[in-house]
Amino acid sequence: MSMNDEMNKGTEAQGVAGHGAFFQATNLSAQEAEAATAWVRKHVDRRTIDLGERMDDVREHMWELEKEGEIIVHRIRDEHEPQVVNTLFGWEKRIPTNRLWHHKSCGQCGNIPGYPTSLIWFMNNMGLEYLDETDQTSCTAWNYHGSGIGNVESLAAVFLRNFHQAYVSGKQHGHDLGYYYPLVHCGTSFGNYKEIRKYLVESAELREKVTKILGKLGRLVDGKIVIPEEVVHYSEWLHVMRNRIASDLQKIDVSNIRVTMHAACHYYKMVHEDAIYDPDVLGGNRTAVGSSVAQALGAQLIDYSTWYDCCGFGFRHIISEREFTRSFTIDRKIKVAQEEAKADVMLGIDTGCITTMDKNQWIGRAHEKNYSMPIMADVQFAALACGADPFKIVQLQWHASPCEELVEKMGISWSEAKKQFEQYLKQVEAGNIEYLYDPELAVKHLEARG
Repeated sequence: MSMNDEMNKGTEAQGVAGHGAFFQATNLSAQEAEAATAWVRKHVDRRTIDLGERMDDVREHMWELEKEGEIIVHRIRDEHEPQVVNTLFGWEKRIPTNRLWHHKSCGQCGNIPGYPTSLIWFMNNMGLEYLDETDQTSCTAWNYHGSGIGNVESLAAVFLRNFHQAYVSGKQHGHDLGYYYPLVHCGTSFGNYKEIRKYLVESAELREKVTKILGKLGRLVDGKIVIPEEVVHYSEWLHVMRNRIASDLQKIDVSNIRVTMHAACHYYKMVHEDAIYDPDVLGGNRTAVGSSVAQALGAQLIDYSTWYDCCGFGFRHIISEREFTRSFTIDRKIKVAQEEAKADVMLGIDTGCITTMDKNQWIGRAHEKNYSMPIMADVQFAALACGADPFKIVQLQWHASPCEELVEKMGISWSEAKKQFEQYLKQVEAGNIEYLYDPELAVKHLEARG
């Protein structure tokens, strides 16, 4: 056997993109390939979902389990100052607005740090109470979707471990159990946690398995697992706070800004019955979060034909089939928004979406597709409109997409902001550090646990 034969044999054993022998080329026809990938253009709205037949509401089973003494439900209380919204089926969902426990995103903190800082900046300016502690892990959904080596038990254990920490976190600061309510920053975590909560409520076997795991970790309360009443995404918090933000904090007129929106698949296509819809936002036919914020701020919210499409991220193929991801985000999102909507910016609500569309625009040059557009989170755009520093708070210097023209069009001097930020960096270098959040709170928390 020749060396080339040996190499080819080794490649075949690895399977497509080195994922293992069970991953082999499908050799689909063009028609079959189109059908296989139709999910990326899936419509989830009031026009395409049968709303006549009532779906099962997992929360009703959760109340039953609590009554039977099997679980503890971390309830949203009056002190959390909840606001009521309607989901796709018209069900009510309560969104807590105060006393929040930040469940941060690994991808945001690593790739888009202005995303969580903009959110915390808003809470500071509104005088809200929250806990941004260090005792949190990644949700591990990235591993599950990206590699397929995770399993439901491990995902459920991590879910319960983090939400147990949210439930008991106030105790270290002299508060009662359930004082802080978890606010999930990442759309991937949000979608994963909602699916896992459903599995836990429906499967006694899964509850039994993870109760043993959580018991070994010391993460039970009175021998029971803790499940949250609602899984709440930061964009839902921003949605219910949007009018207060626009009336109390907005400083910049953005009526000349053309905004397009990309809603994350993991927000509204996974457990779609839980996503927020509002009749005053896009006719109530598309999920409201993100879009509602642009509307409230007075920006021009522009529609485009591929609104429903995935950003192209897809987890596994961002690792192994990256050119598909890049091609998809350019051809199906950036190009369309630029040509159809003449957009100044595209807003997102999820880590992976924003990272994909922000970091991969350069690849278009290789194929003479020079499409470029600023990509940022709804909360970053809102912070800019409220006078947040584009470098210190919104941290647009971390973005690969071109944000300078947008900032200038909003009436903010990019060059002046950059100059001031450079001066600020010199102060930091000299030891004059400024914090958005009191680091002593996290330190005291760790000392109490130690």
